[in-house]
Amino acid sequence: MNKQLNAVIFDLDGVITDTAEYHFIAWKQLAEQLGITFDRAFNEQLKGVSRMESLERILALGGQTDRYTMAEKEALAHQKNEHYKQLIARMTPDDLLPGMLDLLRELKRQNIKIGLASASKNAFTVIERLGIREYFDTIVDAAKVQNSKPHPEIFLTAAEQLRVDPSTCIGVEDAQAGVAAIKAANMFAIGVGDKEALKEADYIVETTADLTYDAIVRAFYRE
Repeated sequence: MNKQLNAVIFDLDGVITDTAEYHFIAWKQLAEQLGITFDRAFNEQLKGVSRMESLERILALGGQTDRYTMAEKEALAHQKNEHYKQLIARMTPDDLLPGMLDLLRELKRQNIKIGLASASKNAFTVIERLGIREYFDTIVDAAKVQNSKPHPEIFLTAAEQLRVDPSTCIGVEDAQAGVAAIKAANMFAIGVGDKEALKEADYIVETTADLTYDAIVRAFYRE
């Protein structure tokens, strides 16, 4: 067996913590301000998608794609982000999803490198609020890459910064676009959540509580 696990690269939203609810609240407020009906089902389509792309999808939903200039769109995205930042400022280490702290500690103990690949430009803020900055060897957010998931750039950039070959990495995601990005980066993909939505993943767990060190290592070497 010459397969080697050198790093685990995590998405943030829905994997380490659930900021998805805060995104939903902030996008919903903006959509309603624009007269666009926005529900949880549509919000699912924005998971793992960049802020500007999310705004474009909401405007398209309301048939308003051509109503705003680029500068106006940027102002709308900024407004949404300011509301989101007010919401995440209340976060504490208690907002870590079940099992995640134990997993991060065990990966550190086993000398496995840890990366973060998040579409959020607020990733650093959230990681600080959760009290887990010390566990991450690199953090790659939307500000550091050109292409949104499902493009593999964010995972490839994380692997490059960790100085590991992508094939020696596990990527962990809760969104379809994220799993596609991991696979395109030639990494082992773990999906957290709905089996049907994440069927392209190599290994799927229902919740983060099932993401134990032993389980993911077993899955990686079994593949």
